[in-house]
Amino acid sequence: MCGRYATSRARQELLDEFRVQVDAVEGDLEPDYNVAPTKQVPVVLDRVPKDAPEESAPARQLRTVRWGLVPSWAKDPAIGNRMINARAETVHEKPSYRRAFAKRRCLLPADGYFEWYVLQNEDAEKKPKRPPKQPFFIRPKDGGVMAMAGLYELWKSPEDEWLWTCTVITTNAPDDLGRIHDRMPMIVEPDRWDAWLDPALTDPDRVRGLLVPAMAGTMDAFPVSKAVNSVKNNGPELVEPADGGDGLADPPGALF
Repeated sequence: MCGRYATSRARQELLDEFRVQVDAVEGDLEPDYNVAPTKQVPVVLDRVPKDAPEESAPARQLRTVRWGLVPSWAKDPAIGNRMINARAETVHEKPSYRRAFAKRRCLLPADGYFEWYVLQNEDAEKKPKRPPKQPFFIRPKDGGVMAMAGLYELWKSPEDEWLWTCTVITTNAPDDLGRIHDRMPMIVEPDRWDAWLDPALTDPDRVRGLLVPAMAGTMDAFPVSKAVNSVKNNGPELVEPADGGDGLADPPGALF
């Protein structure tokens, strides 16, 4: 699963990168190096603006929404706390996601994401009940923005207030990353952004065809400080290699 990631691109950089037409972000957009569920996160989506005529064309928007999708039919928004990820293999058929998959797709800009590798202890007698874990930061090798495939939904409260929420779609990790964790966020390449965001594209098979797992060798992974374990910690130091840490090309012997 993807339960933590970093997103630090400046507002203007995101507006330019994704060719955004409507900046719907309220207030400042601060970098976040330790994004956790229920936080407000930046997303890019195509949607007809609120006050535009119904027949108007969708506009590319940048806005912030809460991470953890709340279906429109939910009675309690707390359900979103358990719906931070949707599996690519089944997202088109699950009741909680299929309507959003049809026409409410989004992209979540990220620098990279975190996963925790379970450290092995060969001495069975000394194995702790909870084995220690080493956090890794995983990011595109080319340093570009990582556009994670997502879905967004709108939920109306009893007080007639609208809550915008989202989920990240996950897929199988390639072999070089699967040693850390078998799942990873689904990344949408730039040449598929327009089709992925197009609300007029509703055929499930065509939409699923846009989801292509990352190829082996396209991502860097390296151990980082365990300070990321606490959501209270935030800052660029969380995505820096830990002292003595190397990437998967030359992994520490204690890990693999």
